[in-house]
Formats: sequence, C-alpha cells, structure tokens
Amino acid sequence: MASNTQVRESAADQEPLQLLTFLLDREVYGTDISQIQEVLEYRKVTPVPRTPDFMLGVINLRGNVVPVVDLRRQFGMHVSATNVDTCIIIVDVLVDGEKTAMGILADAVKEVISLGPGEVSPPPRIGSRIDTRFISGMGKHDEEFIVILNLPRVFS
Repeated sequence: MASNTQVRESAADQEPLQLLTFLLDREVYGTDISQIQEVLEYRKVTPVPRTPDFMLGVINLRGNVVPVVDLRRQFGMHVSATNVDTCIIIVDVLVDGEKTAMGILADAVKEVISLGPGEVSPPPRIGSRIDTRFISGMGKHDEEFIVILNLPRVFS
C-alpha cells in the first residue's frame, strides 16, 4: 500500500504545468508561470559598461534596479529592432542562492497555457537552435511546439 507521501507525489506529477508563452525570432518559448512577476511594455534600457553582450542593461522598476537580458543574443539568434509588441518579462530567479528579479526581452507575449504530463517531452538532444542545457522540455499546444526554458540554467 502506498504511503500518503507517495500518493501526494503521484498526484503532483499529474498536475498541469502552467506556462507563460512568448516569442523569440518567431519561435514559441515558455516558462513556468510561478517564476513570472509581471510583463512590462518595452521601455528604455540603460546600458551598463563591461557586461556580456546579452546583458542589455538595467531598468528602474518602482525604485529597484532590474537587469534586462536579451535571450536572442544569449541563444545566438539574429537581433532585431524593437516594435510595438516588444516587452520585458520580469522573472524571479535564484542568483547565488538569493531570489532576484531579472528582465527578459521578448518579441511578444502570447498567452498562459496549461500542459498536462502527456504534453511535455524531454528536450531534444540535437537540432535545437539553443543550447539544450537551457531547455527543460518541449511542449505541444494547439499543434504548436513550445520550447520550455529552464530559467535557473539560463541565468547561471
């Protein structure tokens, strides 16, 4: 007979994964909704000298300095100009064991979706445009593939 702990763990495995989906270079990416603080309209980012190319700079968010990262650059994609759909997704990530707000530049935010356990597959071993260490899985929703990002690895 299964213990209560095992039953709860099995039930947790069956819970749907909720993702905020967004676009980068016409591809759909997603991240666990629990890591999202908010989505902002694009605003001017202040560059910081001597930072990596993918680090665009910082923004002031209600008196807090928040670093903003361009995942297109981090993933080696073509960089494009901002437009009316460009936004900054504010996420919470652990940096050196401390919860930190970071901004992710996205071409556009799509929607929040739920994926059941059968709709998520392991990351591909080859053929991905980005380093597979940054991918926690692949989802499929409405006949569209979604690259599910592992944000702690992206920011480590």
